[in-house]
Formats: sequence, C-alpha cells, structure tokens
Amino acid sequence: MPADPQPGPPHTSREVRRVARVILLDPQDRVLLLHGHEPDDPARTWWFTPGGGLEGDESHEEAALRELAEETGITRVELGPALWRRTCSFPFAGRRWDQDEWYYLARTSRPDDLDTGGDGLTELERRSVDGARWWSYGELVRARETVYPTRLAELLRNLLDEGPPPSPVVLDPEIA
Repeated sequence: MPADPQPGPPHTSREVRRVARVILLDPQDRVLLLHGHEPDDPARTWWFTPGGGLEGDESHEEAALRELAEETGITRVELGPALWRRTCSFPFAGRRWDQDEWYYLARTSRPDDLDTGGDGLTELERRSVDGARWWSYGELVRARETVYPTRLAELLRNLLDEGPPPSPVVLDPEIA
C-alpha cells in the first residue's frame, strides 16, 4: 500500500477536511457513483464517488476502504494506488465544506454486492444520498447531470487507456 500523503491544500482560514475517495471499477470498467442531493432541496442533485473524511489517525487508504464499505456494502476490493488529488470548496447542508481529496483506484469482481442502505451511513448521508449506479465511460460522456469531479469522464478514459499515473495527478481546484 502507498504511504499516506502528507502535504495539505493551499492555505485557507477554515478547517480543511481530509477526504479519501474511491474510483471503484467493476469487471466491465464501469465506475460506481452515488447519487446525492441537498438535504433541504432534493431538486439539487449530483453524482459523486464513494468516500469521506478521515477519522482519528487512520490513513487515506484505511479511510477509503472504510467509507466504501459503509456507503456501498462492498468489502471485497483490491485497493490500488492514489490516482488524483483535488481541493474543493462547496456549500452543502447549510455550511461551506473545504476538502483535500485523494482518489484511490479499487476494483471489485462482485458489483452485485452493492448495498447503499447499510448501517454505516451517517444521519446526513441518509438524508442526502438516494442511490447508486455503475457508469460506463460512454454514459459519463453523455451525462447531462452534474458529476464530481467535473472531469471524471476524461480522467476515467485516461485511466483506462494509460493505467494509473506513477504519482497522484493534482487536479484543478473546484470552488462552488
């Protein structure tokens, strides 16, 4: 397993949440995305990768596996390298979130193990996540819905064509 990344995002006056996310691919190279919405406005929706904040002294890799299990029920995965790093800032659930996100590659041979109604979800996740689905590259390219990170189709194509990068690629910050 790669070492836990240490550098933080650019300076900000708010606390920055350290996050591990998973690019989970099935045997057909489809990526799993969760469907979320603003808790008080279900019309504001988007798709995003499984993952969440690090707890205590856990590594990014440990958090990626824990979050994946909590949010999807999928535990039989092969966790690969860190692919990308992104800083982002966005309003959600009545506050602004500033995040330093690390994206890890993982593969599963059991996509039917998906269970998004697990006991591991937080109260906020129960109020704001309402589904999941496997997306092909072609479906991502044609998507009219919001997907995060916003360049996911291009990033997935590069990953499938070239394999994982030798070190994590720093993505442009996304500020909403």
